[in-house]
Formats: sequence, structure tokens, C-alpha cells
Amino acid sequence: MNKDTRTVTVGIDGSRASLDAADWAAREAERRGVALRLLHAGDEPAAPATPARPPGGAPVRTTLDRAAVQLSYGHPALDIIARRTDTPAVPALVAAAAESETLVLGSRGFSGLAGFLVGSVALAVAARAERPVVLVRAGELPEDERMPVDGTTPPARAPYLPVVLGLDLAHPADDLIGHAFDTATVRSAPLHVVHAWTPAPRRGYLDGGRTPGDTAEQEDAKCRSLAVTLGPWRHKYPETEVTERVAHGHAGHHLLQASARAGLLIIGRRASAGPGLGRAARSLVHHSTCPVAVVPHP
Repeated sequence: MNKDTRTVTVGIDGSRASLDAADWAAREAERRGVALRLLHAGDEPAAPATPARPPGGAPVRTTLDRAAVQLSYGHPALDIIARRTDTPAVPALVAAAAESETLVLGSRGFSGLAGFLVGSVALAVAARAERPVVLVRAGELPEDERMPVDGTTPPARAPYLPVVLGLDLAHPADDLIGHAFDTATVRSAPLHVVHAWTPAPRRGYLDGGRTPGDTAEQEDAKCRSLAVTLGPWRHKYPETEVTERVAHGHAGHHLLQASARAGLLIIGRRASAGPGLGRAARSLVHHSTCPVAVVPHP
């Protein structure tokens, strides 16, 4: 990987959602051993990169400065860089994503359907970025990505919840699978891979013409294909516990169920399909109850 991408970047706008996303991004940067870059885009004058801690106890005046200082207290060993640009938010964040391992953006928390209220900027960036974009809801806490613990185990030492990967076997992109394995590995978390499918109708049958035997045969074939696809990755990441699941039905339904017991949901976006998120991806982004990583791939 290019050395210039060895950062996790987070968009900062002063909202509670962006500050919670910044804390998630700081933890991710620590896990990966990279720097954290804070980016404020839009309505303030451009300025060069500044250190996280103002020299000589200088007063903190800006949203960006306040966020940097707050994060430096919570993550004292982390290299934090604060940057401001007057470029509009979407192009600035898309450009920042290209220079980062991961771009992190905040949402406005839960809606009445128990999911994200994802703004137009976050959706536009997730649909255009060249590298993974993680959407983090307001109110996300460090313990939310870990297993529940009893009173004798500090929450920060609890095991991580599983990472869930939604995989389309018609497009099993290496960029997507590799990101999922790498993400699970840096957490020492199990990886749950879910492939959902619906049987194709038999040629010449208006009602589909499928028998239970046909469906079982198709499902067996899907299971074999999933195992073959993941085989090299299991070999490359032998320390990662992997669970494979082939589910009959719509992917969105099964992935939303899985996300309720996950620390992170990872889904793909085909770059060849052009800028934009498909309907299934948009539904997952809005309604998942854990952070969602959107990973572009060829």
C-alpha cells in the first residue's frame, strides 16, 4: 500500500455524530497502527495541517481544534493531524478517501426504524469514494463493538463482536474479501460471511418450476462455491475464525439480522456500476444497527 494512504481520515463538522465517528476512527487508527487525520471541509478558510496539541497551551478556537485536543486526551499515543479546507464537503471527502486506508463519516443516529439517518453528504461520498467508507451512527460507544462482559472484565478487554461480510458470489472481489479479513484480523474478531440467494426460475416454467430437490442442489452448489472462494483467504489469515452461511432469501434481510449481533457490517459497491449505491446497499446503510463499511471494488 502506498505510504500516503497509511491514515484513517474522519470528516469533522462539529456535530455530535461527527465527534462520535471521530472517536471510532481513532480506535480504528490505533488498531491498524496508522495516523488519524481530521478533516473539516466547507465553510472555514483553508489552512495548512496543524498538530493536534496547540503549542504552549494556546487557546482552542475552532471546531477542528477542539476535536483534535479532545481526541488527543482520549488517545494520547495516536498521531493526530488536523486539516481544514474550503473545498465543498463532498469533493473534499472523496479526495481525502483516495489518500486514506479508510474514510469515516458520522450519521445522525437512530430513526424510527432503528437505523441511521444518513445525510446526503455521507451517501454521496460512500457512493463515489475510491476506498472504504465507514458510516458510524451518533451515540456509538467503544463497548458497542465488543462482547457484553460481566462485572469482573473491563469493557476495553472484552472480545470484539464479529465482523459480518455480505458477499455476492457473482462478484467475489478480492478488494472486498481482503478488507473483511484484514478488518477481522486487526480486531482478533471472528468473521461471518453471508451469501444470500434466491433460486432462478427454470426455463420454460412460468411458476419457477422448482422442486425441493432442485433448491437443495442449488444450495449445495452455493455452499461449495463459497468454500472455494474463501479457501485462499482462510489460508492467508489462518488466525481468523471464519463462519460461512448460505441463506435463502434477500441479502438485505439476512444481513440486517446479522448486523444486530455484529461490531461492523461490510458490504461491497461495484465501481463499474457508476457512482451511486444500489437499493439494497442504501437500505443496509440506513437500517443497520452497527457501523457499515462500504468497500468499492472493480
